[in-house]
Amino acid sequence: MIAIVPMRVALGLLATLSVVWPATEVHAEDSSPWQRDAHSAVRLLAGSRSGAVLLGGIAIQLEPGWKTYWRTPGDSGVPPRFDFSKSENVDAVTVLWPAPMKFDDGAGGTSLGYKHQVVLPLRIVAKSADKPLTLRANINYAVCEKLCIPVETSVELAFASVASTEDGALSSALDTVPKPANIGDPNPVTIRDVKRSGKATVLVDVAAPEGKDVSLYVEGPTPDWALPVPKLEPNSPPGVKRFSFELDGLPPGANPDGAALKLTLVGGDRAYEFNTNLE
Repeated sequence: MIAIVPMRVALGLLATLSVVWPATEVHAEDSSPWQRDAHSAVRLLAGSRSGAVLLGGIAIQLEPGWKTYWRTPGDSGVPPRFDFSKSENVDAVTVLWPAPMKFDDGAGGTSLGYKHQVVLPLRIVAKSADKPLTLRANINYAVCEKLCIPVETSVELAFASVASTEDGALSSALDTVPKPANIGDPNPVTIRDVKRSGKATVLVDVAAPEGKDVSLYVEGPTPDWALPVPKLEPNSPPGVKRFSFELDGLPPGANPDGAALKLTLVGGDRAYEFNTNLE
């Protein structure tokens, strides 16, 4: 049995693999074959080849009832890890993250991630724009139902098409990535203010249309900051939705004063990302 070590709460033990996926279907040259395990499948997508900066994607399919995690998994979970070091003619790869959803982690907390399917866009910088490029990715992630199962897989794909058949899917995936914003921007949903309440509590005031459900997620300056998922206060000030979170889960010796925080605000089909320093 294999135990998953989460950021905040221990998850379950390795379950018996019993589901058999159908055989790999025919795929276009702009996507790699699906690499399947018992409860998920992964492949690479290639966008059009034009210039030194290319768009690609990691497509993940999940069996009904199963989920995988965002870059920050919440109160428990395991974030995906990617290694592109064996690629050819690739200088850098940046993984872009669609806005996550919240779900009960089964241990009294909240996890953040994806169900059903997701495409993580990739921004790929070629070393030489006029030479062949092959992306190779070693991917480690977890899929969870009631128990959590680690998955490791490797995929590769050559980027060759002047006009890729996957451009539409990659464009749609980019639309789900939170847009950069500043506190106070007049967006449909926005953060108005971030402030401390005492030394250990942070309050975030959000403006959103009446009746719109909004979610807020927070990340610290480094991955070892395991901040809790902000909670909506039942008695918010007039005209705002107030979220709060405790400065809990900091690395030993970390000082929150002036710390760089990343706040992701999701309201319906709109999502924004705010960078701020904690006063």
